[in-house]
Amino acid sequence: MLNLIGAFLARGRAVDLVLCQAKGSYLGEVPEGVNLVELRPTGSIRTRWHAARVGIRDLLALLRPVLLARKIAPETARLRALQQYIEDSRPRVIVSALPYANLIAIWAKLKAGYDLPVIVSERIAIATYCAAPSNFRKWRWRYLPALVRRTYPNADKVVAVSNYVAAELTGVVGLPRQIVTTIYNPVVDNSLRERAREALEHPWFNPGGAPVILGVGRLTEQKDFATLIRAFSRVRGDREARLVILGEGSLRADLENLAANLGFGADVDMPGFVANPLKYMARASVLVLSSEYEGLPGVLIQALACGCPVISTNCPGGSAEILADGEYGALVDIGDDDAMARAILAELDTPGSRDQLLRRAESFTVESAVDNYLELIDSLAATAAIRG
Repeated sequence: MLNLIGAFLARGRAVDLVLCQAKGSYLGEVPEGVNLVELRPTGSIRTRWHAARVGIRDLLALLRPVLLARKIAPETARLRALQQYIEDSRPRVIVSALPYANLIAIWAKLKAGYDLPVIVSERIAIATYCAAPSNFRKWRWRYLPALVRRTYPNADKVVAVSNYVAAELTGVVGLPRQIVTTIYNPVVDNSLRERAREALEHPWFNPGGAPVILGVGRLTEQKDFATLIRAFSRVRGDREARLVILGEGSLRADLENLAANLGFGADVDMPGFVANPLKYMARASVLVLSSEYEGLPGVLIQALACGCPVISTNCPGGSAEILADGEYGALVDIGDDDAMARAILAELDTPGSRDQLLRRAESFTVESAVDNYLELIDSLAATAAIRG
């Protein structure tokens, strides 16, 4: 979203960045010139009342994920504030991202006093995500696909970040095909290339050292870094190598213990969240994505743009799409540490063409994504103006 905003501003568009909470690791990267709006939450009872009034025809779908949920989604608590923002600011179009933010954007559209075009973007394979054990235990995720099926058709367009996500939205969730389109995420631009060239102070990346295998992502069940660590232990049993995992999350202690128990803890480094992972990608021997599911995994695209060879699980989402079914990097089964280790060893033995990887990354440029988004935005805004 920050890449989109920066490009919109560069093309002379006025942008409000509307956030549930103005905090987080990327807050300092909000481009100059954007109007930052933070929504204030309402209480739980009032929030449920507002949601019920907007979606009165969808009460059954609302019941479990929203109205009776023990803990409501933080985005839902900002529904009334978003309606107030719309009434005060009267934006020409809204572009939202992530499921519950998408829902309140649509509900606010339905309450708006004018024809407000809303584009919702779906960044994950939502049916797969909601069925994952860690999410299925929570009502607000378990019953979300049914609410999405009832609500998303009220958006003017649903943008999927990959063809896989689009196919799941129509084939599994049940959205009408005519409202769903695919626009790849805006990832590659000159700033990415510049950040990849930044100096990296880490002893394992010095020239002549052992090959470094890289993982990047939150330390959660979805990313399945346990499989990557087990694969690394197989690689390490064959030759000298090191593993660096960038990211933070609730499974840190478990992953550190796993590496130690396998006997290679000294060769595994987990520095936590890193503001610029690109300089690591530009110097790693291979990046491995071990996820159980994705939408359009940006780390694969970023690695390709840095000329870093990649290996990925053939997980639900856009991994196979990015790698053209294995043409630009090996695909292995989810949770198969033996196959992952063999793929890593094969890449270390015979590295792929760096130029080929760089060419593939050009399919995911910021410029291309912005062109597609602005064409959609301008078309919907013009149609709304004609309708009056």
